[in-house]
Amino acid sequence: MRSDFPEFRLGKVLATSFTGTLSERHGDAVERIPTPQRLVDWLAVYDLAVDSCTTAQLGLARELRESIHAAATAAALQEALPAPAVQVINDRSAQGRAAAALTSEGGRRWQLGPASRVEDALSVIAADAISVIAGERDGKLALCASPTCRAAFFDTSQSRTRRWCDMNTCGNRQKKARFLANQRKNPGSAE
Repeated sequence: MRSDFPEFRLGKVLATSFTGTLSERHGDAVERIPTPQRLVDWLAVYDLAVDSCTTAQLGLARELRESIHAAATAAALQEALPAPAVQVINDRSAQGRAAAALTSEGGRRWQLGPASRVEDALSVIAADAISVIAGERDGKLALCASPTCRAAFFDTSQSRTRRWCDMNTCGNRQKKARFLANQRKNPGSAE
């Protein structure tokens, strides 16, 4: 992978991790899949390896990403799901060829065939989004408390009160900002 691209922000939930390929949506947006090859790289990280990706397929992926983000945001806010987003998610889910496989540890992973296309991988991501948004998993959709991020994430913490999509980025940034603001208010308090 090329080092001049921003790092991937990886999570345990495929669908919300996919929406994280565009971060800081309400600030200086960071596109983490700017090229077709970068999408191939991201898919490989999640065991959804495909040989190649066209510009048109990258466009389909980004449309799915934004549709998942819109639907997940609505679900987290307990609002009606946007019909166009639901349509895109359903269409992508139906267009792929993938099989669920049982792992030796008793988990499920998706298996793409030897001649898999980007659309096959996108169908897996769409199916994952459907299970998350439909509430079929133990956890809840939430939005990052960072005003510049507002990423949708799936909270599986015991209390379901997690505030940040990623503590190492958004959480630390907010804690640092709070600390610096307190230092300006009380300049002698750190001594």
